Amino acid sequence: MTSTHGHCATEFAALREALDTQLSSGEELGASICVTVDGEPVVDIWGGHTDTERTSEWERDTIVNVFSITKTMTALSALLLVDRGSLDLGAKVAHYWPEFAANGKADIQIRHLLAHTSGVGGWELPLELADIYDHESSVKRLAEQTPWWEPGTASGYHALNYGHLIGEVIRRVDGRTLGRFFAEELAGPLGADFHIGTGPEHFDRIAPLVPPPALEFDMATLDQDSILVKTLTHPLLDYDRTADPQWRSAEIGAVNGHGNARSIARLQSIVSCGGVLDGRTWLSPDTIDAIFREQSNGLDLALLTPLRFGIGYGLPQSQTAPAVPDGRVCWWAGVGGSFVVNDLDRGITFAYAMNRMAPGLIGSDRADAYLTATFEAVA
Repeated sequence: MTSTHGHCATEFAALREALDTQLSSGEELGASICVTVDGEPVVDIWGGHTDTERTSEWERDTIVNVFSITKTMTALSALLLVDRGSLDLGAKVAHYWPEFAANGKADIQIRHLLAHTSGVGGWELPLELADIYDHESSVKRLAEQTPWWEPGTASGYHALNYGHLIGEVIRRVDGRTLGRFFAEELAGPLGADFHIGTGPEHFDRIAPLVPPPALEFDMATLDQDSILVKTLTHPLLDYDRTADPQWRSAEIGAVNGHGNARSIARLQSIVSCGGVLDGRTWLSPDTIDAIFREQSNGLDLALLTPLRFGIGYGLPQSQTAPAVPDGRVCWWAGVGGSFVVNDLDRGITFAYAMNRMAPGLIGSDRADAYLTATFEAVA
């Protein structure tokens, strides 16, 4: 007896079984998984509940905050402008945003922002979480800062400010905010139910998040001037605040995108299909190739874990993401477990979104189980 709903092609039966198992065991509260092949959904399943009392079922159109999966949508938005010739990956950020040149940032390039290597990994204190809801004041602060490390020499995950940096570049180039640009150029045309800045008309469909267990160590015992502490606590991401209307409606292109696996897979299929989806060329082969141009490979200064970054996405890294296959593949994960993988060799996009957050900053045992089942089916 299956506890999931939706369509699953026969060859992916093990994937549906994996989700059934996690839901039945209680490890998973509510979730959705979608797999597209050549842009067409072959798996579109969901199940479980949106509340811990299990009184409200996860529905076909349930959406959830997927945290850093949002970064892949922000990157995709920037890549559209790159493809149109409006944005140059090798150009200085200050060419588009002159104020950004202050305090040693004149030579930082657009590619550095997209690959987390800019040195501007977060904000200096004093700063509260609510302060980053205001785009104008937030980006002004970033423009005035000094880099935390030499730009271009290493990655330092831009956990909360990725969308502020890239979103401001998009606004300077195009005139629209990131959320509006994304809605009008990507989500709208593709009919994808994904939002960077979620309107109140969608609030009743949002599954509240169940935070992960508390960290086993006290951040206060660490070097408060370390890149890790500054990235993760300037400001501190308070999971309970993600149910606030102000959080949901703000345009935070690093971490507050709301969607489900279907909408994630729909949008990211642009990449797995080599830039062509629904008969339309969204990205040229050259722009797709740029995604896989390695920008960094080593211990990330903010997360202290080995990562490889291309332009806008992580590249396969067996130590950190063992279930992500090798090859012409790009991926990223949201804190708590949400996950997306674009496999251009097989034309596959895998997407997973859930409401019970797992411990850890990248991936989860559940995500690994689903990824393994998916790629074993097409091996």
